[in-house]
Amino acid sequence: MQKKSAIIPGPSPVRRISKSALAIIAGSLILAVLLAVSTVRNFRKEEQLVNDLLLREALNLVRTFEAGARTTMMSPPQNRNPLVMLVRETVQEESISYIRIVDENSRLIAGGGDWFENENRPSAAQVLASDRPFTTRLKDRNIFEVATIINPLTCTECSAGMTMRNRWRSACNMNAGPGGGDPKTVIFIGLRTDELNEARHRDAHHAFIMYGILFLVGTTGLYFLFFYQRMQVARTTLSNMRLYTENIIESMPAGLISLDVNGRVVSCNSCTEQLVGLSFPEMEGKRLDEIFPDSPLGGVDLREPVLDLAVELRDADGNSVPLKLSSSLMRDHGGTVIGTVLILRDMREIRKMEQKLERSRRLAALGQMATAVAHEIRNPLGTLRGFAQFCKSRAEADPETHQFADLMMSEVDRLNQTISGMLQFSRQREPEMTTVNLHTLLDKTRVLMESDFQSHGITLAMNAPDDIEVEADPDMLLQVLLNLLGNSLQATPAGGEVMVSVARAGDTVRLKVADTGSGMSEAERDKMFNPFFTTRKKGTGLGLAVCHQIIEQHDGHFEVESAPGEGTTITVVLQAPGKDRKEEDGE
Repeated sequence: MQKKSAIIPGPSPVRRISKSALAIIAGSLILAVLLAVSTVRNFRKEEQLVNDLLLREALNLVRTFEAGARTTMMSPPQNRNPLVMLVRETVQEESISYIRIVDENSRLIAGGGDWFENENRPSAAQVLASDRPFTTRLKDRNIFEVATIINPLTCTECSAGMTMRNRWRSACNMNAGPGGGDPKTVIFIGLRTDELNEARHRDAHHAFIMYGILFLVGTTGLYFLFFYQRMQVARTTLSNMRLYTENIIESMPAGLISLDVNGRVVSCNSCTEQLVGLSFPEMEGKRLDEIFPDSPLGGVDLREPVLDLAVELRDADGNSVPLKLSSSLMRDHGGTVIGTVLILRDMREIRKMEQKLERSRRLAALGQMATAVAHEIRNPLGTLRGFAQFCKSRAEADPETHQFADLMMSEVDRLNQTISGMLQFSRQREPEMTTVNLHTLLDKTRVLMESDFQSHGITLAMNAPDDIEVEADPDMLLQVLLNLLGNSLQATPAGGEVMVSVARAGDTVRLKVADTGSGMSEAERDKMFNPFFTTRKKGTGLGLAVCHQIIEQHDGHFEVESAPGEGTTITVVLQAPGKDRKEEDGE
């Protein structure tokens, strides 16, 4: 099973609740608890207030009964019991369910309304023994009952004479007589609580509505909070994926161009800008034929995918840039074509490698041929030179024959020198690596070449620090220096200068030979290391080829800067010994 790379950004975790969400949840819970506690306390307070209100109403009725009884007892006597009449009249009120007056033995004195028996009701004796009224809430019947003592003779503002006492006893069905005590009576008043209960039900209904609204608001808020959190997670994930994609596109070693369905440039990476020499704002919204009117790239048919199509274009400096073009169609999730993607690969380095490989093949073939030919030619050359010397010795009296003999010998020597160079080129000697101090090597080179430079009127300057060393074959490296200085000597006119310098750059050592000579064209630079290529009349064209071969054996390379009339700078780049030691330690 293929595993997803760890560098690909995954979606952010969605199960984690943010601090804001926890704060809202905690706030909602606290608000709900506070509302519940407040509602319960309000209900209890309201119930207490209702009980107090009903109790005051009942006590007011009791006082009304006592006042009515006193008024009746002050009036002339009547045939009917005034207490019974007061009860019957009072019980007609809608808010009163029943009234019942009993004596201390719970015998009925007067009563009216819907009286019923209740086992939890206090007895008359209990009420008389208490200094406070008894209250009972009968929720199943919606009745609030008050039981208290009733006695109209306790008025402090009126004198309770014997006549009033006798009438009160008569109303209470007690026989009047001297020495008799006042009647002990208890009144039970049942007040209806339907309206109050309905009001409480309305309050409870309102409280439940408020709870529902709070729950709905809280739930909606949490939903939008989690929705916002998921949206933020999705936005972060998309941002990470976009950044990841942009990093991949920008780090690609090839150019990438995206086009819309009309073939207009939508985006490109920095490598594309470097390849074509144009910035993205200069290309945005344009077609390829508008951007590259003189290049095959502008005429590519993008309706079909293209694979490794060879094209060339000119960069900002006018140099030809070989490219390999590949294209593919972009489609959306429904399969509709929404654009085209172009991949441009720079083939310059590959071309150089191909040319280098081809040069190596030619040199290998040439070396094999040179070895075979040299042996076949050298022996006849020795014979020809011997005959030329013999002819010269026999023709001293004839100046013309003597001159021809000298010319023949010089040409044989020149041909033999060429064959020796071919043999040297074909028979590669393995370098004997040792530590070479470049300052010492340049001093030795100066001794060997200084007289030649002085005779041509050319200044030779050398600059090399004392501490720069390389791992190389000193004889082979000396041969490279002598060849390079010899070429500079031949290319530099009298009064010119040849400068040799050594510097360390990072993990490399750079040996530079610069002259103020005639310079080379681009075509000459491309062929300068080919065997038998020379611009000198007496050159063999093998010196630089041998130098190139030697530097390759040292794992180095050449860098050449030259232009006609501006001189030539050839830099030999070798590996510093410190890098080699690091690699060996790493191995």
